[in-house]
Amino acid sequence: MDIKFVIVTCSTTRSIEEDTAGARLEELIREQGWTVLSRVVVKDDIDQIADAIVAGCDAGADVVLTCGGSGMSLADVTPEATRKVCDREVPGIAEAMRAYSMTKTHRAMLSRAICMQRGRVLVVNLPGSKKAAEENWEGVYDQFEHAVHMMAGEGHNN
Repeated sequence: MDIKFVIVTCSTTRSIEEDTAGARLEELIREQGWTVLSRVVVKDDIDQIADAIVAGCDAGADVVLTCGGSGMSLADVTPEATRKVCDREVPGIAEAMRAYSMTKTHRAMLSRAICMQRGRVLVVNLPGSKKAAEENWEGVYDQFEHAVHMMAGEGHNN
């Protein structure tokens, strides 16, 4: 199954060329044989992040990955932007990411990352560092195919 992704990096300090976490996620997605429709960098701003999530959903993504802005800095507003434009929480994915990351560093407990649905699109908040984004990916990517099937109404046969 081909899964279509959009990557939205949320950073006031990085350009697309400096976005090592988003670039690594793109590599990891392609390694699975899946498609990256686009990768963008937006400022740490609720409206800009929310608009980018909506644009990714409207572009035909099955999964929108946000990268960055889910920590405890006052500038980190990605979870708030995600809640603004999504319909339903999918807490198990964020819980699994934190649990997996806790085996690497106890700082994982400081993550405010969430996962939600916007219609039939899964929106997952990942950390902004390359290492942490890759570790969080490792903890959950194997569930994306089933999630996409379920959101499409295909049931539990997969």
